Amino acid sequence: MIPSSHVLEALQRRHGPNYRWWVLVTVMIGTMASIMSSTIVNVAVPDMSRVFTLGQERAQWLAAGFMAAMTVSMLTTPWLLSRFGYRHTYAGVTLLLMCGGIGGGLARSFDWVLAMRVAEGLAAGIMQPIPAIIIMRAFQPHEQGRAMGVFGMGVVLAPAVGPSIGGVLVEHFGWRSIFFVVVPLCVAALAMARRYLPISAPGGVPANAAGVRLDHVGLGLIAVSIVALLNGMVQLHGADTAGPLPLPAIVLLAASALAFGAFLLRQRRAAQPLLDLALFGHRTFVMAGCVAFIYGMALFGSTYLVPVFMQVALRLPPSQAGAVLLPAGFVLAVIIPIAGRLADRLPIHWLVTAGLLLLALSFALMLGVDLGTSLWIITLWAAVGRVGLGFVLPSLNLGAMRGLEPALISQGASTINFLRQLGGAVGVSLIGIFLEWRLRVHGAGLAAAADAAQQVPAFHESFLLVACLTAAASLAAWRMRPALRDAA
Repeated sequence: MIPSSHVLEALQRRHGPNYRWWVLVTVMIGTMASIMSSTIVNVAVPDMSRVFTLGQERAQWLAAGFMAAMTVSMLTTPWLLSRFGYRHTYAGVTLLLMCGGIGGGLARSFDWVLAMRVAEGLAAGIMQPIPAIIIMRAFQPHEQGRAMGVFGMGVVLAPAVGPSIGGVLVEHFGWRSIFFVVVPLCVAALAMARRYLPISAPGGVPANAAGVRLDHVGLGLIAVSIVALLNGMVQLHGADTAGPLPLPAIVLLAASALAFGAFLLRQRRAAQPLLDLALFGHRTFVMAGCVAFIYGMALFGSTYLVPVFMQVALRLPPSQAGAVLLPAGFVLAVIIPIAGRLADRLPIHWLVTAGLLLLALSFALMLGVDLGTSLWIITLWAAVGRVGLGFVLPSLNLGAMRGLEPALISQGASTINFLRQLGGAVGVSLIGIFLEWRLRVHGAGLAAAADAAQQVPAFHESFLLVACLTAAASLAAWRMRPALRDAA
């Protein structure tokens, strides 16, 4: 039996008025570990490709497999929190993340590495909506932006420091070492969860509520849809752009569309849906969902593109490629709390639109980067993008969920993250396919022995695509305005 001292009211009395901040720090540490597990592997892709003799299409699954698992599992977060409560859900996924890191570091085959990446992705997907749920329920509206800024400042340190740490580890200790980086963070998160997280479900109600059931059929349908979509996109690698689409790609993409349609029909009829379609009756949420999907395509596509560009086309060693991006990460850590405070004072759509335009500008500026470009210029362009990212991160979730009924907050948090990650999973594959196509057009490949003069234009065209996607998201961001004004 769980001691009564672990329920929400007892924890609030024990830890005082700042208790909600300790809860936020607790989930922030686990989220840092999940984000680091997502981004740090990108630095090791060239090294792992050599070790396991991977082609572009198989190496891409290191990112795409993680993203697919993360996307599917996000929709289960509301059910898990209702069924098991904050503490048990968070501790369970943190243990899964840690086991994935240890298992990946000890793996002897690429298939096992990929399986551990999927395990890490499942854990990360469940974990990521939890902080937004806590912020919307535990903090007053006038301090939610500040809380999101504090949370964001901590979380962005993971992708800021991750590539630099990963570059040094890969260069000196090999690719296996990067998997173990998440272990200390997971241990700290488990210790703090035992101390600060309540056993209750969102809203302070007891966990294991009667009648709470997981929509297994819906979960199976969306999993089939996403896996078929990504496999279909993998089939497009190496396809002749002048000819018809390969038959396997057509079959898989059609299966994905049918499974997704069946999933939506299931959600309309299910008593306890994974994705509550009532969310899409809120105009602000619909526009924020469009932003999240397109923004996810651009952002996660670029996290794959940038490290490969720096190591392959610019011939930088992994440690130097990570070090070039490190100052931009610290710029982001400084900007996010400032943007969080602004989100409590300014219209959200201003901040999201401005941030997306700055992010698009940073990608466009990469078109001028080549082998003769000074490293400080690359760092400066990356910093411009991180300023834009800093305005988007604390504002998008707040803009999406302000105005939702309390009963929809958990669903809103998981759905907006689901849409962003689904966009990211598509974006990673799309950018990989586009880059491969442009390299082929320019008569180059990703091999280090290829002519950089042929490789660089292909990367420039890929950055242009990412810039256009990001700019397109700003159009939806600006249309978040009417509902936000009504909510005010």
